[in-house]
Amino acid sequence: MTAPDLIVRNATWLDVGAGDYREGDLEIRDGRFVDLESSAATGDAREIDAAGAYVLPGLIDCHVHVTAHTADLAGLGKDSPNYVAMHTARLMGDMLDRGFTTVRDVAGADYGLHDAQAEGLLRGPRLFFGGKALSQTGGHADPRGRGESHVDSAATCAHIGRVADGVDAVRAAARDELRKGAHHIKIMAGGGVASPTDRVDSTQYSLDEITAVVEEAEAANRYVAAHAYTGRAINRALRAGVRSIEHGNLMDDESVALFLEHDAFVTMNLVTYWALMEEGREFGLSQDNWEKVSVVLDGGMTALERAYRGGVNLCYGTDLLGGMQRHQSKEFAIRAEIVPTIDTIRSATSTAARLIQREGELGVIAPGAHGDLIVLDRDPLHDVSVLADAPPRVVVQAGRIVAGG
Repeated sequence: MTAPDLIVRNATWLDVGAGDYREGDLEIRDGRFVDLESSAATGDAREIDAAGAYVLPGLIDCHVHVTAHTADLAGLGKDSPNYVAMHTARLMGDMLDRGFTTVRDVAGADYGLHDAQAEGLLRGPRLFFGGKALSQTGGHADPRGRGESHVDSAATCAHIGRVADGVDAVRAAARDELRKGAHHIKIMAGGGVASPTDRVDSTQYSLDEITAVVEEAEAANRYVAAHAYTGRAINRALRAGVRSIEHGNLMDDESVALFLEHDAFVTMNLVTYWALMEEGREFGLSQDNWEKVSVVLDGGMTALERAYRGGVNLCYGTDLLGGMQRHQSKEFAIRAEIVPTIDTIRSATSTAARLIQREGELGVIAPGAHGDLIVLDRDPLHDVSVLADAPPRVVVQAGRIVAGG
């Protein structure tokens, strides 16, 4: 039997399913939890004494853009991919320090970043990526201003999206992103804030186009995530088979019913609208786009309450850009105004794992799950600020102490 990678002694650890704490020693071997009660193993194993602390599973952020070192997403495509990669390494390392041992990138990251992290070349969270988001002409991932006509679709371009119009074109684009290893396909199903020519209240892509992308994702045992704010955009996407709605700030009662009918998920990002209003222009957001933020900011808390009260699958996400990514953990405090902290923790652990198709492997402390955990100085169920305001005392990823300790 191989020696353990790590033993966490005297752990008071959170069973996220039950919503309460258990006690015992945690043993991680070959990067996975193997014992949740006690460990007699000694030898070369590294140990952490967690007496008096609180242990949670490693956190999952379901909506990040690891390449977005600026809020000027249109300008991002003009940067050297090598330059962007250097920023990405810094941003991903910071995420890991905050306790996010896994993230889902929903436009921008690719197989190169995924492979570099998996091989230990890049310090950061485990990365699930969708490649480039699919956008219609004039949609949320079309970076062109009104006076531009050329579409740059080169593989080396650092844009977060690609433009594809028509059923055949979107089908081919989806297949191409899946060919490159995408864990999901992202589409822009409605208007957005950080885009130059669309309206927030618009719908994007025809039902036939959305259905074609869903068919391709399902054929590859993957799923579709859709950017959508309004009830109109959300509802048509859910009816077409989209599994994950990003944002959802202007959802309606029909949206809630459709989420439940399809067992779909919503990843809200309330912190990003606060950050964009406060700091967006400082980090590259144009004045025109800044003025669009208030449209979705005001509806966010109402939508969160509607979704929570309705029993929708809520996932934790932040969608922060540029230097605003330092506010990643503040989403815990914002949601605490409406949602009990245990449910927000579930949104960043077990529910998030179900969305990314890794239920039982991530987001839980259980035998066979990846050995990811964070150690906190105070009980987050009674004081959410220990999650929102400071990095964990220790961060463990796959049995390795990667921060603190």
